Amino acid sequence: MSEPNLDLGVVGNGSFGALIDRHGRVVWSCLPTFDGDPTFCALLQPNAQEGGDFAIELEDMTGSEQQYLTNTAILRTVLYDKHGGALEIIDFAPRWRNNDRFYRPVSLIRQVRPLKGSPRIIVRARPLANWGADVPDATWGSNHIRWVLPDHVLRLTTDVPLRFVRDQLPFVLNHPVHLVLGVDETLTRSISGYVQEAFQRTRDYWREWVRYLSIPLEWQDAVIRSAITLKLCQYEDSGAIIAAMTTSIPEAPGSIRNWDYRYCWLRDAAFVVRALNRLGATRTMEQFLGYIFNLATADGSLQPLYGIGFEAKLDEHEVATLDGYRGMGPVRRGNLAWVQRQHDVYGSVVLASTQLFFDQRLQDPGDTHTFARLEPLGEQAFALHDVPDAGLWEFRGRTEVHTYTSAMCWAACDRLCKIAVRLKLDERATYWRDRANVMHARILREAWSEDLGHFTDTFGGHRLDASLLLLADIGFIEADDARFVATVDAIGRDLKHGNALYRYVAPDDFGEPETSFTICTFWYIDALAAIGRLDEAREMFEMLLERRNHLGLLSEDLAFDNGEAWGNFPQTYSHVGLITAAMRLSRSWQEAS
Repeated sequence: MSEPNLDLGVVGNGSFGALIDRHGRVVWSCLPTFDGDPTFCALLQPNAQEGGDFAIELEDMTGSEQQYLTNTAILRTVLYDKHGGALEIIDFAPRWRNNDRFYRPVSLIRQVRPLKGSPRIIVRARPLANWGADVPDATWGSNHIRWVLPDHVLRLTTDVPLRFVRDQLPFVLNHPVHLVLGVDETLTRSISGYVQEAFQRTRDYWREWVRYLSIPLEWQDAVIRSAITLKLCQYEDSGAIIAAMTTSIPEAPGSIRNWDYRYCWLRDAAFVVRALNRLGATRTMEQFLGYIFNLATADGSLQPLYGIGFEAKLDEHEVATLDGYRGMGPVRRGNLAWVQRQHDVYGSVVLASTQLFFDQRLQDPGDTHTFARLEPLGEQAFALHDVPDAGLWEFRGRTEVHTYTSAMCWAACDRLCKIAVRLKLDERATYWRDRANVMHARILREAWSEDLGHFTDTFGGHRLDASLLLLADIGFIEADDARFVATVDAIGRDLKHGNALYRYVAPDDFGEPETSFTICTFWYIDALAAIGRLDEAREMFEMLLERRNHLGLLSEDLAFDNGEAWGNFPQTYSHVGLITAAMRLSRSWQEAS
């Protein structure tokens, strides 16, 4: 078996996700939800049990190819053997509109068919329980196997002879076969008929969804793939948007910067909402705001992150039963960032909410009652804009007054003013404008360094970090302001290495950063375009696109030397950056006509 890597595809449907490698092997899937027990956990290498995967293994395999069906979340893998044989695997999770709601069961469908020759395969379905510690008890019937897991029962229904699957026996694939993995429910119809209908309806759903995206003229494939990936990272039961589907993929080899990202960071989710809003996919915003309003306390106080089921406590533990990605532990479950103070979340939520009041296409636009629910967030932002916090990079060993945090707190008050003007609430508009003005003046005074000639990462500080590139994007300062241009220049000088960026270079709790933070490179590209350096921005953007994996997906980090992907996957932040930069850089549709 080859060493794990992030050349992975993702399939899902808003209820769960699964990661599939180049050979058509499911190596990661938490069931029945994103934050559940990793039933398929081979990506992080169980250290006591064999398995943790769901493979269609081709004997004497010599190669493979893989792509998504155009404008869908349906993955096609073709495997070749040394005898001239070939087979095709189609993987997808069912999703379509049914009776005024979406049918999206916790179910992975796999269709396998021969393309040429007489391929000989083994079906290996080997779920594990309790984070790779245990092999679950199994029972079987005439056409299904059931695995009894601690919190649910998993059923595989198939038209492959059951003993072939149960005993992992090799057989010649001479006709299409179907495998439906999901909850313990009986399939009351022909499996082949159900799979064909599910395939067609799921394909049609995704192509219809993509059809209504407002995509740029250039880089359409990249933007569409990123948009679909972001959509797959929303847990639609609650509206939460996870940062990534994995836990504990190191940010750099052996760095122990291994974190659990299967939760909803309000900041990351707000970026996702803004990116999809730019493409016209507004339903995600409406669902996310429902999630937020279920979380916000009476005084508007918020944590930086929550569980997908509104859990506030996400205690962090190390998991001894998994070796980790390439053996690089620790594997962590939970994330202690929930106890941190990250005050930029107030600005993030208000920014994500603003379109609700201005977009006339929405079924339930924002009104005075919605505005009243946002105002406590503004009060928190004003009260905390100059109070030290952990910052968006979640420093565990220090707190300071971070410039980005303060600017986002300003953004909360600024947007509340704009919303109040829209709603003709003159008194509230004046109130929030006055607060925003006070904050704006303070930030300019404290975060600009005359000696250094650029903005700094903290009030009265001396360091740079890439979040300063967002000051123009959020409207805090004009892109052509000499102070912003100077800051972009300084970041290019100090944080850019080759064609990628560090988020910062100063040592933190775990030493000096070693890899580029992909979203920061996209921020730099966007800032270059904003200040007029378009050719340079386009060149960097094209180079970064080449660093995506073979399916167009991105993790959190990239190695500077060889471009290898590191960090959790697929990373919503990174795909947000791709969409935003493409929208900024693309030629207009008028230029094509």
